[in-house]
Amino acid sequence: DGRSVRCPHPLASDDSRQLLAMKLSVALLASAAASALAVSPIGKVLQLVTDLQAKVLKEGEQAQKVYSEYTEWCEDRARSIGFSIKTATGEVEELTASIAEYTSTVASLGSKIETLASDIATDEADLKAALEIRVKESADFSKEEAELTETISVLERAVAVLEREMHKGGASMLQVKNAKNLAQALGVLVQASSISSADAKRLTAFVQSTASDEAAADEVEDEVALGAPPAAVYKGHGGDIIETLQGLLEKAEAQLDDLRNKETSGAHNFEMLQQSLEDEVKVANKDMDDAKKGVASNGESKASAEGDLETTSKDLATDTEAKGDLHQSCMTKAEDFEAETKSRGEELKALAEAKKVVSEMTGGAEAVSYGSAASLLQVAGSSSISSSVDLAGFEAVHLIRDLARKHGSAALAQLAQRVASAMRLGAGTGAGNPFDKVKGLISDMISKLEKDAGADATKRAYCDKELSETKTKKIEKGTEIEHLSTKMDQLSAKSAQLKEEVAELMNALSQLMKAQAEMDSIRRKEHDLFVKNDADLQQGLTGVQSALKILNEYYASQDKAHSAADGSATGIIGLLEVVESDFSKGLAEASASEDSSASEHDRETRENKVEMSMKEKDVEYKTKESASLDKDVSELTSDRSGAQAELDAVLEYWARLQEQCIAKAESFSERKSRREAEIAGLKEALRVLDSETALLQRHASRRKGALRGHTIAA
Repeated sequence: DGRSVRCPHPLASDDSRQLLAMKLSVALLASAAASALAVSPIGKVLQLVTDLQAKVLKEGEQAQKVYSEYTEWCEDRARSIGFSIKTATGEVEELTASIAEYTSTVASLGSKIETLASDIATDEADLKAALEIRVKESADFSKEEAELTETISVLERAVAVLEREMHKGGASMLQVKNAKNLAQALGVLVQASSISSADAKRLTAFVQSTASDEAAADEVEDEVALGAPPAAVYKGHGGDIIETLQGLLEKAEAQLDDLRNKETSGAHNFEMLQQSLEDEVKVANKDMDDAKKGVASNGESKASAEGDLETTSKDLATDTEAKGDLHQSCMTKAEDFEAETKSRGEELKALAEAKKVVSEMTGGAEAVSYGSAASLLQVAGSSSISSSVDLAGFEAVHLIRDLARKHGSAALAQLAQRVASAMRLGAGTGAGNPFDKVKGLISDMISKLEKDAGADATKRAYCDKELSETKTKKIEKGTEIEHLSTKMDQLSAKSAQLKEEVAELMNALSQLMKAQAEMDSIRRKEHDLFVKNDADLQQGLTGVQSALKILNEYYASQDKAHSAADGSATGIIGLLEVVESDFSKGLAEASASEDSSASEHDRETRENKVEMSMKEKDVEYKTKESASLDKDVSELTSDRSGAQAELDAVLEYWARLQEQCIAKAESFSERKSRREAEIAGLKEALRVLDSETALLQRHASRRKGALRGHTIAA
């Protein structure tokens, strides 16, 4: 009854105490499934604390390993981004310099185009002015030539009339002989209707003009003026007048020849000037076209470089931002690791203290309350000459042979032999005129020489034309090949640069993917560690909460059969509550760290995907542009081969022209002079033969007349 007072608990019997002890044993066995032995709550607390200490140390080691791997990843990633930033910065500077160079080249070519346009306009104006002067000179020449030609014709007619009248010896001729000067002589001829008044006026004007032109050079010429003839010239004899007119005729012919020579020279000079100006305009136009193409090409290159600069600048900005984010992320991770390490230290310290307190302060109470159960507690990585005929033949042959020797002409030497043979054969047969065949041979040779002279003139014109055109083509093709070679070099260099950039981008992509893979691996390890730690923390928290429940329930009861250590129990319960709080705090921090790491990993993954996408687009664009440049280089190589083949053909033709038109010992003028001398010599031979032929014909006519007289007499 006294027990009832002292412990007024409804379960006061032995059966009740046994039932309570069984329930306590079942609860302890449920909270320690790995143990086959029943241990006391204090032993379980010490076992949980010891296991928890081992787990915290193991988590610290694993966290240190993960952090070391993450630190290494941060350093590799920082070096990769730093290299990308350095490369992009160099590309930006190079592209900026290229754009400035293209801009300068376009401006320079623009100035060149303006200068060429001005030069072309000046050359065209000079050509137009020269053409107008040449047209005027040609018109003046035509007019003067017509006048001199008419004057020569009048002089020839006047000489012919005077010679005819002298043979007749009429009254008019007597008047001409009595004429004191040329004007009176011409007047007599006009009155006799031998020449027209217009012809007389023309001759008078010509004499006046000739006298006026020569007055300053020779004082005797002053006496030749109209109305004042010199005594040596006009002595009142018709023959003197004829000689005077013939002298005037020679002067007129000389003036005509001089006029024609001047016209020929003027025309030639104009053609040379025209050719020169046209060539300059052609070359200037070609240079202008090249300059315009250069402006277009440099403009395209500048636009391409600006596009590349924009892309590279964006990549540089992205890499710079990524570097900043990486630094922030790595610093945050370092701070989190430092905080976690500090927290683990504090946790281990608390656990050690709690374990110490529980071990030191609960021995007796454990022994009292749970007996020897406490003793069951344990703690556990590419011939002869006979006639005048023979003499004439000999003279002709002699003339031809002299010509052949003088000019070294094999054709004339052969002609001399043929003429000599023809003369011998003709003299031997005595048939017909022995000179007909000879004259035929000489005439044929004259025709041949004249034809050759014409051919030479034609060839000279052909050579001048072909040499000029071929030289222009040679320059054009050489310039074209140089331009193509320069363009090929530029495109090849650009293609090589693009390929190098593609290789760098591929390397950067590889490093980026490697970094992503490493980051994913680290993240998986962190997550796996979190899952494991979370389970452990959950389990530990449950264990501590179970222990608290047991202790609280036990020490709250009043029906104890012994003196319970309520004070010690309160300490244990307090420590267990601290452990419960630490476990709850660790669980919350682990969850927060997991969420932060997952969020940071997702953000880094998204940025890496964007960066990889941009670099892949750059690789695709630069690879495509490089292939296009290689195709252009291939086409330019084909164009240059075609241009080189054309240049080789032009050079071969140029060499043949040089050999044919220039590389000759005898020039065109020398050849022309030689042929003119040969033709003149042959004509002299014909003249000799013609005079002998006329003599033979007169002898033949006389013999025929004598024969007819004898026949009539008979």
